[in-house]
Amino acid sequence: MNKTNHYDIAIIGGGLAGLTQAILLGNQGRHVICIDRETPDVQTDKAYDIRTTAISWGSRNLLINAGIWPDLSANAECISDIMILDENSPIELEFNAHDIDAEGFGWIVDNRDLRKTLIAHVSNHDKITHLTGQSVTRFVHLDGHVEITMENGEAITSQLVIGADGRKSFTRDHMGIKAFSHDYRQSAIVCMMTHSKPHNGYALEHFRSQGPFAVLPYTDDDNGHHRSTIVWTVDGAEADHWLKCADDMFNVALQTRCGDRYGDVTVVGARAAWPLNIVKSHSYIGDRMVLIAEAAHGIHPIAGQGLNMSLRDIATLTEILDGAKDVGDHNLLKSYQKSRRGDNTSMAVATHVLNELFGYDFFGVRALRRFGLHAVSKLPFAKTFFMKQAMGANGKLPDLISSTT
Repeated sequence: MNKTNHYDIAIIGGGLAGLTQAILLGNQGRHVICIDRETPDVQTDKAYDIRTTAISWGSRNLLINAGIWPDLSANAECISDIMILDENSPIELEFNAHDIDAEGFGWIVDNRDLRKTLIAHVSNHDKITHLTGQSVTRFVHLDGHVEITMENGEAITSQLVIGADGRKSFTRDHMGIKAFSHDYRQSAIVCMMTHSKPHNGYALEHFRSQGPFAVLPYTDDDNGHHRSTIVWTVDGAEADHWLKCADDMFNVALQTRCGDRYGDVTVVGARAAWPLNIVKSHSYIGDRMVLIAEAAHGIHPIAGQGLNMSLRDIATLTEILDGAKDVGDHNLLKSYQKSRRGDNTSMAVATHVLNELFGYDFFGVRALRRFGLHAVSKLPFAKTFFMKQAMGANGKLPDLISSTT
């Protein structure tokens, strides 16, 4: 980059959301640059991110439409059933995808596999420039475009800037947008486990007063060992203990929480912890600038909807910009904000309330929870609603989410 270059769209942040957005816009014929401070070698290192992600039915449609899913499907595990438990209650709420004639609620994919696939697609796309190892230091608003300066002093211009740079978004700060934030004082311990009994496509969400404990089905390893991934919410002060304790101690804790549903369980590979918080931007748009994904909203992982919300942002913005002569037109950006704020706000509130509600073990609250689980289990229309919600199939959806071409 020896001179100023002009692009239709500049995406700040090359994580899962930013890369996906770049591919979809590049597929429209837009000249896109995706700028990320990390290099691909760092992002695809095994230690960078050991998490998996639940890709909902609707999000899989978007990845199919983007041409990404065929490179992921072989290593993705379908969620065919969801089991919900509340502490030691005998009431179990079970959702079965076949009850609504669905192939599955979603698919578990490895974040590293997804990131490597996205980087490969971006690298091979003739409309996309992937600038890595560079942070943005300044935005200057000029007539009809934005000038973006990197830490090495070089600059580009773009009709539109998309902030996909996470919960601590530099782009959002430049736009002067305030954000509501709340620290849950919890951490999510994530790891992989093997187990002697097959998971049969079941995802388990066990609500406990200490925090939710989730077991998500994953593919068998090369030796045929059954595997599932764990997302275990603990008090923030306990996270370090569970990361550093011996495998034997950790396995006992896992076995206690899993019961005999999975047979004998054993942790494999690394463990990691992520502090949990909620971040909600007061606005998503500015002068030729727009926020998507966790730059606009970051939620508790209790329902596994974080990336799926981000992909709905991406699908909506992609469709609104399709065919536009000026992608930075403020009316287009207002339309995007209007389309996405309701869904994002309701999901943020729902996950917050769920975490708070299931975190109390008082008799009255416990009784109310169990009445609710029992009621949903006995009401077909309620079960159908929640099953479609888990699939990302409720409400007015962008075409990229609702169907495949």
